[in-house]
Amino acid sequence: MTRIVDHSASREWVDNAVRLIDADAQRSADTHLLRYPLPAAWNVQLYLKDESTHITGSLKHRLARSLFLYSICNGWITENTTVVEASSGSTAVSEAYFARLLGLRFVAVMPRSTSPAKIALIETHGGRCHFVDDPAAMYTEAHRLAAEPDTHYMDQFTHAERATDWRGNNNIAESIFDQLTREESPIPTWVVVGAGTGGTSATIGRYIRYRRHATRLAVVDPENSAFIGGYESGSADFETDKPSRIEGIGRTRIEPSFVGQVIDRMIAVPDAASVAATRHTSTVLGKRVGGSTGTNMWGAFGLISDMISAGNHGSVVTVLCDGGERYADTYFDDSWVADQGMDLTGPTTVLENFLKTGEFAP
Repeated sequence: MTRIVDHSASREWVDNAVRLIDADAQRSADTHLLRYPLPAAWNVQLYLKDESTHITGSLKHRLARSLFLYSICNGWITENTTVVEASSGSTAVSEAYFARLLGLRFVAVMPRSTSPAKIALIETHGGRCHFVDDPAAMYTEAHRLAAEPDTHYMDQFTHAERATDWRGNNNIAESIFDQLTREESPIPTWVVVGAGTGGTSATIGRYIRYRRHATRLAVVDPENSAFIGGYESGSADFETDKPSRIEGIGRTRIEPSFVGQVIDRMIAVPDAASVAATRHTSTVLGKRVGGSTGTNMWGAFGLISDMISAGNHGSVVTVLCDGGERYADTYFDDSWVADQGMDLTGPTTVLENFLKTGEFAP
C-alpha cells in the first residue's frame, strides 16, 4: 500500500500570511533619503537614509519583515507558532508588530535592566517580555523557550544575512541606489553603516558587488564591540568582555550574520564621539536621531575629510537608523553622559572644526 503523509492544509495560512506582510509593505512608502548640508565648495554630498520613518520607527522594520517571510516560507512559522527573539531593542519592537499582524504570540528575551520605555514599546505592539539577569544568557534562554512545542526562535543574529534578498526586492541597498539616480554623484564613493547583527552590511556589500558598483563599504564599530577585532584578526571567535553602550550596534561576539569579506574598511568610534555626533546631527537636521546614527556620522565625516584632502568629489551615504526620542534619558541626558564617564568637549570641537575647514582630526 502506498503511504501518503499530507501537510498541505497549512498552505492556506501561509499564503494569507505572506499576503498580509506584502500588503503591509505596499501600504508603506519608501523611506526618505535626506541630504545633509555641507559646503558646496567641497564638491562632496552626504545623504542619510532615514529608516526612522518605518511604522515601528527603525531600520529593524526591514529586518523583521524579512525574518518573518524567511521563517514562514521555510515552514518554521505556522498559524499556531509562538515566536521568540533575543532582543531588548528595535528588533523586538518590529517583530512584535509583525507577530500581531499575523495573529501570533511573541516573546522578547531581554536583560532585566532594559529600560521601561523599551519594554513599553514592545508591549504596545502586543509582545511579551521575558527577563534574564545576565545579558549573556539571552541566547541560551531563547533557545530554551523555543524548545517548547509550536515555538520558533527567530534568531536574528544567525539569519539576518540570509533572510534578505541582497540582489534586489526593494532591500535597503537597492532603495539607496534608486533614490540617488538623479543626484550629482549617483554612485556613492562610500556607504557607511554600523553592525548589530551584520545583516545590513552584508546586504549592502553583496549588492554593491552584484551590481559592479565602484562604491566601497565602511562599517563603524563602537567601543567594546567585537566586530572590528574579528575583522582585523580574521577570527570568527573574537569576543570582548563588555557590552556596547551604543544601542543597536556593537556586540560582545562576532555574530553569525557578520560577513567581513564584503566590507572594505572598518572604523572604531569612541562612544563619546558617537554621542557628540548624535547631538550634533540632531541639531543640524532639526530632529533627534539615535546613537547608532551618531556613530555612522562620525565615520562618514572622516571619510569625507579624506576625500576633500585628496581633491576627490562624490557622495557618501549613511543610515539614520532610528529616532532619538527613545534615548531622551541616555544620549541626550547630561547626567547619564557624565555617569558614563564621557567628556563630549573634545569630539564636539572636532565636529565644529570639520564643518568650518573640512579637516577631521579626532
